[in-house]
Amino acid sequence: MKFTCSQQSLSKALNTVSKAVTTRTTIPILKGILLETEGSQLKLAASDLDLSIEKRIDVDVKEEGSLVVSSRLFSDIIRKLPGADVEIEEMENNTVIIRCLASEFTIVGQPADEFPNIGDVGEDQRLLFNKELFKDMVKKTSFAASIDESKGIIVGVLIDMTADGLTMVALDGFRMAITREVVKNEEEKKIVISARILNEICKIISDSDESDDISLILDEKRAVVLADQTKIVLRLLEGEFIKYRDILPKEHRTRVTVGKSDLLSSIERASLLAKEGKNNLIKISVGDGTLTITSRSEEGNVKEEVAIVRDGEDLEIGFNSKYVLDVLKAVSDDEVAMEFNNSVSPCLVKPVEGDAYEYLILPVRISGN
Repeated sequence: MKFTCSQQSLSKALNTVSKAVTTRTTIPILKGILLETEGSQLKLAASDLDLSIEKRIDVDVKEEGSLVVSSRLFSDIIRKLPGADVEIEEMENNTVIIRCLASEFTIVGQPADEFPNIGDVGEDQRLLFNKELFKDMVKKTSFAASIDESKGIIVGVLIDMTADGLTMVALDGFRMAITREVVKNEEEKKIVISARILNEICKIISDSDESDDISLILDEKRAVVLADQTKIVLRLLEGEFIKYRDILPKEHRTRVTVGKSDLLSSIERASLLAKEGKNNLIKISVGDGTLTITSRSEEGNVKEEVAIVRDGEDLEIGFNSKYVLDVLKAVSDDEVAMEFNNSVSPCLVKPVEGDAYEYLILPVRISGN
């Protein structure tokens, strides 16, 4: 194998595929990146068996071949080289020479035949998504998925496709995030993808600026995301996702309409003392025209007031401030509605009109309740 390409394009491609490299493996080949020349292109690939990424770039191929190189070492070398053409040449015993201007490195590689076959997914269903819409829906939900791998399927985000809509749902036992968009789908299907992998996909497609759309190809156990010259193969999570519609409250006693930015700023300030108390606890008191946020710790106390429009009864309720802040940061509306039943029932955050998103936040018991 021997080829020449620009340092910038090779470095950018390595940055993309290295997102699938794992350091938590006992299989040495999975710490590497496959380099394979085909025609006038270089294919780079990496895999942790759950997530596999393949990227193609145009190069000047002098000899075809394939080899696996250390992801960390090879990427570091390429990144540090000058912004000029780089020549990569495979020598005997799986060694690789990297030349660029006055620099020359020789590193040890591994045979390509030991690298896992990423393969193709049987095309049961192909969906086309607007890239920005997909990223926005992931951003609005993935933060609410569990980060505890022992929790099973709730480390993932449910993608629920109906004939005329797309819904994404994530939950971790303390909060739930739902976002909906009107999308035409030829078939109805539900899949669950790891939130960690979805966030990596969003980073990758952000770097891909040649197209506004991405394709999602599905079969029973795997999915492929195609964006320009990048192919991402991922394992779908197995199991039955929680019936999220059954968790949503059907009624409320108190409804508050509040400016999102004002509420966000007030809770951020109140949470400065909530963090000192080690439990992120804030107390929200809903009155006529005013929402009062308080927090106490050994370091002191804070009181914030925000103007609201209230419909229903007065209420006092406690929350982990982080869960409320996560929701407000995910919402782009100027105003939000908050619906409550009592001090021990979840709060529902939603648009003032419609149901484009719904966030359920469990309260924290406060003394006296």
